[in-house]
Amino acid sequence: MTELEERTTSKRRTDSADDENLPSLFGRLSDDVTKLLDLRIDLLKVEIKEEVNAYFRGLITIMIGVVVAAVGLALANVALAFFASTLFANSDLSQPAKYGLGFILTGIVYLLIGIVTVVVSKNRLARQGLVPKRSVKEFENDKELVKTVFES
Repeated sequence: MTELEERTTSKRRTDSADDENLPSLFGRLSDDVTKLLDLRIDLLKVEIKEEVNAYFRGLITIMIGVVVAAVGLALANVALAFFASTLFANSDLSQPAKYGLGFILTGIVYLLIGIVTVVVSKNRLARQGLVPKRSVKEFENDKELVKTVFES
């Protein structure tokens, strides 16, 4: 009878150890999943911060370009307009009309340069994209991992 009692006692110890391990395993699993999600959220925050900083740098660059282009347009337009008016020296136009034609020609040139600058900067920002690709990929990988763990 002592052998039977020992087997029963050892069976109870094994069953109770399994019962204690199962909840602790689920607890550890939930802690690990929580840590994983916290790390992913931190990664997402960092990535979004990088994206926002890149957009602000791009916007600041565009604004600086617009201001510089406006000042340059004003100064160069005056100088080129006076220079262009000398090209019409042999025409029958009055001096104010010659100045007017010079201003129109230089204004068109600088307008085209400004448009090209703005379009190039806008396209550069458009290629950057808003969705943080690394975080999305990591979340998809984590989703598959969690599915695999819970299906097993």
